[in-house]
Amino acid sequence: MFEVYITKAGKYLPNEAISNDEMEAYLGLINDAASKARRIILRNNRITSRHYAVDKQGNPTHNNAELTQLAIEKLYDANFTAKDMECLSCGTSTPDNFLPSHAAMVHGLLKNQSVELNSSTGVCCAGMNSLKFGYLSIKSGNTKNAVCTGSERVSTWMMADKYEQEIVNLKNLEEQPIIAFKKDFLRWMLSDGAGAFLLENQPRKDGVSLKIEWMDAFSYAHELEACMYAGGDKQDDGSIKPWSDYHPDQWLKESIFSIKQDVKLLDEHILVKGAESMSEAMRKNNITAADIDYFLPHVSSHYFVAGLKKALDEKGVGVADEKWFMNLGRVGNVGSASIYLALEELLNSGQLQKGQKILLSVPESGRFSFAYAYLTVC
Repeated sequence: MFEVYITKAGKYLPNEAISNDEMEAYLGLINDAASKARRIILRNNRITSRHYAVDKQGNPTHNNAELTQLAIEKLYDANFTAKDMECLSCGTSTPDNFLPSHAAMVHGLLKNQSVELNSSTGVCCAGMNSLKFGYLSIKSGNTKNAVCTGSERVSTWMMADKYEQEIVNLKNLEEQPIIAFKKDFLRWMLSDGAGAFLLENQPRKDGVSLKIEWMDAFSYAHELEACMYAGGDKQDDGSIKPWSDYHPDQWLKESIFSIKQDVKLLDEHILVKGAESMSEAMRKNNITAADIDYFLPHVSSHYFVAGLKKALDEKGVGVADEKWFMNLGRVGNVGSASIYLALEELLNSGQLQKGQKILLSVPESGRFSFAYAYLTVC
């Protein structure tokens, strides 16, 4: 078995940063009315800026594959070029197409040579799953390097015009033309961007590398129903009726393809299962909070930070406040790319010292999954 190192990290955030007051200028007004939930949601998540791959007219400036390509290109240098790539593993919640896979579309843009591909789907853990594929590929000796990515282009999913037909339908039914909170909520939470890691079986002689000591993941789908979903709608029994079982005219009338969040289910389980899974990962791999110098938790909103600290403390795995490293407020919640963007910032900050330990923690509310990685600075 070979050792695996993150030897370089890159990111791409499209266009200029967008403030809270500018958001509706890009996403548009649903039913020509400002969202009543927007200010409350933004006050709780404490995100002050984010990036969208659209202009103020709502025209796309990049697709997801292009964002990913641009992040990958930040990895190239004198020691690693596109022609050196052996494995490409890409994770996203928001691929440009159902088929072909996201990784195949990114590879098509790279125009380098034949490589092994992996596409990871899901929600936020898709980026960690893509990282694990690259990690295992190198660990087993299957490849000497791997490029792993997390990316999202969610802005076009949240444009006001995507909800127009549902509003018309509600008016025709003489109901209040207001989009359900489970749909409006995420319009003020999510944003666009991509991150990329270069994994190799040797550390770089110059600069900082991060040795991946272990990765672990947990799913609770066997006991909990879906919390965040798209391309279907939840039924009374908690099951998801898929888009293909709806009549085509319902796709627009009921915004079937919109991203939805069951916020009550989220509040009830995300912190409890997060603390449970992190405690198990640390126990299984024989580390304690004292063995962590930097804790990088992906959280969707600062609303959850105090609760997460309390839940971790109750499980005996609480990490001191000064060890937490987060950039949510500056870059926004970029789903599967968020952990890449946080680690890229830390890795390139100049503050890491050899021997320090980093714990990455990524929850996914899709059907409650959690992923972890433990790294050593070398």
